[in-house]
Amino acid sequence: MSSTATHSPSAATLLAPVANDMEQVNRVIRQSLASEVMLINQISEYIIGAGGKRLRPALLLLVAGALGDRGAHRHTLAAVVEFIHTATLLHDDVVDESDLRRGRQTANALFGNAASVLVGDYLYSRSFEMMVGVGKMRVMEILSAATTIISEGEVLQLLNMHDADVDTGRYMQVIRYKTAKLFEAAAQLGAVLAGTDARTEEAAAEYGRRIGTAFQIMDDWLDYTGTAESMGKNAGDDLREGKPTLPLIWLIEHGTAAEAALAREAIEQGGTTRFDEIFAAITRSGALDHTLQCAKAEAQAAAAAISSFPPSIYKDSLLELCSYSTTRQS
Repeated sequence: MSSTATHSPSAATLLAPVANDMEQVNRVIRQSLASEVMLINQISEYIIGAGGKRLRPALLLLVAGALGDRGAHRHTLAAVVEFIHTATLLHDDVVDESDLRRGRQTANALFGNAASVLVGDYLYSRSFEMMVGVGKMRVMEILSAATTIISEGEVLQLLNMHDADVDTGRYMQVIRYKTAKLFEAAAQLGAVLAGTDARTEEAAAEYGRRIGTAFQIMDDWLDYTGTAESMGKNAGDDLREGKPTLPLIWLIEHGTAAEAALAREAIEQGGTTRFDEIFAAITRSGALDHTLQCAKAEAQAAAAAISSFPPSIYKDSLLELCSYSTTRQS
């Protein structure tokens, strides 16, 4: 299998069934961010205006649509999911000292670390205020548990930085906690709003968990194969930060002694001065092929999880997202 991903439809095309709903979500987002504190408005507008695929709120809407929910709460909770995601990005960029996201300067690069952290806190607080307004205890249970696990994932990732002994199990734990958990919660909330039984709710959660994992593994693959123009961030960012991602872990475990030493040094020291050597080594060793296959396995498991969902345009999009997750270039 070649370590390349094929062309796929755009995210906008795949999410067409909920395009009108997403316009409603955007309105909720802008109304809910209004604050008397000008800096909060300024940073919030900058972050929201940066766009992005908005996959997590779209996932909630697609699952809700696939299972028959058309209530107004779906727009509010989709906005809540986006707020939680945006808050994690604000905090992540400060921790990672990132200066580029989605092809634009990060908020911390533009407004400073202190302002970014505090506005991230505001978004968390606002999201909880909004979810309380929905008045469903199950919603509170899912989102409060998710935010706790996401925070644990962020701390675990911090502990793993520059640690060349991180294995695949520890790597996957960080992904499940830090990235996949919000995908899982979004999909699960769609099922909750539709009033489904426990088995269907768990199927939706499994879909979200698996598709979120596939997206993150592909992000780690793209860190070595993408460009700043396609990804909206700098190639090699993970390497520069000393993150032990799957391509490097595979190289340590399956490469030659010299390749393993090179990968260990890259994780422990950080930086991209030897990026070309490392890229050549992970390509030669099959690390990129392995990483791509792992992402595809997660995407296939996501598709299998919703096999019992009734036929609909929403289910079609959910299945198409599985293919998109492993063929995208950004």
